[in-house]
Amino acid sequence: MRVRQLTSAAVALLLAAGLGGCSDGPDPARTPDPAPASADRTSGTGDVRVADRTAVRGGGRLRWAVDGVPATLNVYQGDATADSALLAHALYPSLFRPDGHGRLVPDPDYLAGAESTPPGQQPQVVTYRLNPRAVWSDGTPITAADLTAQRAALSGLDPAYQGGHPAGYDAIDAIAQGADPHEVRVTFRRPYAEWRSLFGPLYPAAETATPAAFNRPLTGGEHLSAGPYTVSGYDAAGGQVVLARNPRWWGDQPKTDRIEFIAAPPEGRMDALDQNRLDIAPLTAAVDQAVPAPAPAASATPTSSPGTSDTPTAEAAPPPAAPEAAALALRRAEGLHGVIVHRAVGASLTQLTLNSAHGPLADPALRLALTRAVDRRRIADAALTPLGLPGAPLGSHLLAGDQDGYRDNSAAAGPADAARLFDEAGWKRPDTGGTRTKDDKELTLTLLVPAGSATAKRTADALTADLGESGVEVKAVTASADTFVQEQLAAGEYDLALFSWPAGTSPASEQRPVYAKPRPDADGTLDVGSNYARSGTEEIDRLFDRATAELDPAARLGLLQEADVRIWQLGHSVPLYQRPELVGVRAGVAGAGVWGYGWPRFQDVGWSV
Repeated sequence: MRVRQLTSAAVALLLAAGLGGCSDGPDPARTPDPAPASADRTSGTGDVRVADRTAVRGGGRLRWAVDGVPATLNVYQGDATADSALLAHALYPSLFRPDGHGRLVPDPDYLAGAESTPPGQQPQVVTYRLNPRAVWSDGTPITAADLTAQRAALSGLDPAYQGGHPAGYDAIDAIAQGADPHEVRVTFRRPYAEWRSLFGPLYPAAETATPAAFNRPLTGGEHLSAGPYTVSGYDAAGGQVVLARNPRWWGDQPKTDRIEFIAAPPEGRMDALDQNRLDIAPLTAAVDQAVPAPAPAASATPTSSPGTSDTPTAEAAPPPAAPEAAALALRRAEGLHGVIVHRAVGASLTQLTLNSAHGPLADPALRLALTRAVDRRRIADAALTPLGLPGAPLGSHLLAGDQDGYRDNSAAAGPADAARLFDEAGWKRPDTGGTRTKDDKELTLTLLVPAGSATAKRTADALTADLGESGVEVKAVTASADTFVQEQLAAGEYDLALFSWPAGTSPASEQRPVYAKPRPDADGTLDVGSNYARSGTEEIDRLFDRATAELDPAARLGLLQEADVRIWQLGHSVPLYQRPELVGVRAGVAGAGVWGYGWPRFQDVGWSV
């Protein structure tokens, strides 16, 4: 079997912060909802302290922790990271942005309106009305030329463009100016329901019109931008990117004069907050991957007969386990003077993946039995309640719990009586209890777990105990973030695997690769793509394809629900919970926290009056 190479950005999304921690930066596909002035709120996947703009004073600076100075601000390049996306949303347009429930709505700073031809009318044409005030930082208006160049770069038609190919760009047939320079008409060669996800971020034609322009790193201030901020300093060696107010910005003026994005390793962020060297710092990895404190050195207890065999020796206490170290780190974060810890479940779905191409799980009947044996509420409690979050289990492979249309489809996996399903699959439990057997072989499964994550360990421990009660022996195997994908998931030498996928705003196109039926390449080897469970059906593929092309929202949701039901019935994987996110914010900072599906409204982030 062969697995396609993944970009570093894809790996960062796959090994989510709560389970692997490749990146502790905000996910670029999330946004806060409005809230009453100066009110703390936990709603949807976000937890942001939002203040009315009149309650935020102008001026000052904010110091914001990132994993590192990104190699590029072009989120479509292979070297892009979550930090690339965070900065890009302060600098570049997104025609739509998600609300707190993952619904894409027009951003009025860039878009006066947009509409698609009604369902059933061919071809599909989307008409955009650009904000006539929207300009690039050199004063050039944003026009159809920028959309045209980006479509050419991302459609996959020209292999000279080195980068990703987001879904939907290949469905575009033509882009043209409409009735005036502010109207853009996009004609699709086939219906594409999730068209609102396109052109976000949007880059100037000068950066995407040719392969040479697109492929070069997008870094310092010599490049055009069209956000509330521009780059005023880009120091990779010094670990800092500085943004300043965009003098050509036409929308609400940014409250903060200067935002300094400072490269800060997760393990040092609480010290930096405590010493007033940071104002905003994602803390998920700092807590989840806290290292146990070193044990004190052993010392001899004085006695009247030194050196004799009965001399007692003080033994060093064993270091705490990862969950205990994480609990200590969380208590420290919550006790930092002048710092508020924001927490929420993120827009990312943690699941238990069942490898159908390895060992006894090749039997669909056994996969369904195991699926029903997992107590998802117990697992979610173990993972989330130690972080002060409700242990809410997931019942959908495709939608997060607060997305429109979410429905628990787990009953589709069959009867809740897992013991009967195991028996029917031929795996019997001895009368004395213990591990189930079939043909004199014990039901022992390996569980691949990201190393160094307290959340992953709590989850794995709960899964081991849970399945053990059903007569399934689980042996956890840890793997580092560096090897988890290419050397472990790709190799497929495991039975179960624990990791997360992002819950995007376009589930039909974004989730399809995770569940697509693996197919043989020209040389006959099986290409599993992103489907690490290695199970799929033609029916599931067709349901995703129909959903991607269905312009009626209710009908599209119905197709997604049907696809989710079939995925449950396949025994592909078990959704467990949404990953946790923690962000430390200095008291007095408004508009910062956990952003859920979206990203900060940078012009509103600042210091309260």
